[in-house]
Amino acid sequence: MKNKKSNKITILRFFILFILFFQNEVSIAQLPKFDTTGITLEKAEQLFLKNNLQLLSQKYNVDASKALIIQAKLYPNPNFNFAQGAYNPQTGKWFEIGANAEEAYQVSQLIVLSHKIKKQVKIAETNSKLAEDNLYDMLRSLKLALRVTFYNIYYYQQTAKVYDEEINSLTTIVTAYKQIEDKGYIAESDIVRVQAQLYSLQSEYQNLIDYINDNESQLRLLMQTSPTIFYKPELNSEIINADPLRYSLKTMMDSTYNNRTDLMIAKDNLLLSQQTYTYQKALAVPDITTGINADRHGSYYTDFNSLNIGIDIPIFNRNQGNIKNAKILINYNETQLQLTKKTVEEEVIRGLQKALDADKLYRGIDTTFTNKFDHLAKEMMKNYMKRNVSLINFLTFYDSYKQNIVQFNTILMNKVDALENINYLTGTNFFNK
Repeated sequence: MKNKKSNKITILRFFILFILFFQNEVSIAQLPKFDTTGITLEKAEQLFLKNNLQLLSQKYNVDASKALIIQAKLYPNPNFNFAQGAYNPQTGKWFEIGANAEEAYQVSQLIVLSHKIKKQVKIAETNSKLAEDNLYDMLRSLKLALRVTFYNIYYYQQTAKVYDEEINSLTTIVTAYKQIEDKGYIAESDIVRVQAQLYSLQSEYQNLIDYINDNESQLRLLMQTSPTIFYKPELNSEIINADPLRYSLKTMMDSTYNNRTDLMIAKDNLLLSQQTYTYQKALAVPDITTGINADRHGSYYTDFNSLNIGIDIPIFNRNQGNIKNAKILINYNETQLQLTKKTVEEEVIRGLQKALDADKLYRGIDTTFTNKFDHLAKEMMKNYMKRNVSLINFLTFYDSYKQNIVQFNTILMNKVDALENINYLTGTNFFNK
């Protein structure tokens, strides 16, 4: 009985292990294989401009607004009206045709006054320019997102290398400790400390990898490339050494006034409200309808001909509400333009301050510092394996090594981001052209 029960348990265990193994194999098979490829910022921007669907959809919006300019130039069509007598009670005939039949013809044309067509065209042209400026404003924002994402991936990948090296080193130590643990050469507390440090690093490393993968996903979306490509950015070192004061504040401000798309949009909205006000005033002037009539038997003599002219009498509706609304919108957009000017001026000044602070911090560090630390880390590992360094000193050094490399890469990334932010705020690629 005991042997049978033991056999059943063994079979059950084997079955459970088989299911778990099969599920694991299936889940692994379902994971996509990523192709790692290097990419420069120039290549990334080329793919972005070519493939980004947000830009493509906005371009269609620009084309649609240009089509409305064509429509605004068109004059009203003439109107033709024909009337045929249905029943002639004198002859008793339906829809009679001939000399005795009643037929009437009318041709009319609406004559648009007060240059309404020209005013419509100007409004359509301003709307088209507004659509173009919105396109360039989207391009400006997406381009900043692309560049910041590109740099984030690069510097976080550099940081990930440090974590990878530390994890491999501590894994080697833990493996070696476990092999000699039973012989009593290593205290169990030492193994626990190293393992605790290892688990902490692995957790931080996983969070860092998740952040890199999120940025990789964002980069692929911006460039509209395959979701199975993993990019390794190749950085041009020119921007990291750039001086934020290479260009004067006046030059930056002039560029801002001329190239900031949100400032252009504010100007467009003001111009549009002014044109709308002029157009609404023109709508208060009634248009004239002219036409000619021909009626065979519908008047006091046969083959009656007449010339018609008609116009609305603006007694009640003189478009007062729309005119007032348009005038208020002019005041609103003037205020918005002033606010936008103040905002962009403040943003440029603050952006330059951030860039100067980031540059000062960068200039104050030793750029050969990482190489020195790498060498010290290798020597520390050798000395610890030889038991020349205590465990506490070893772990403290490795933690300091990691923190310093993380801070170093953060300083570099913050400076690059600050310079790219100046490009964004001024609407000009002053840095990293």
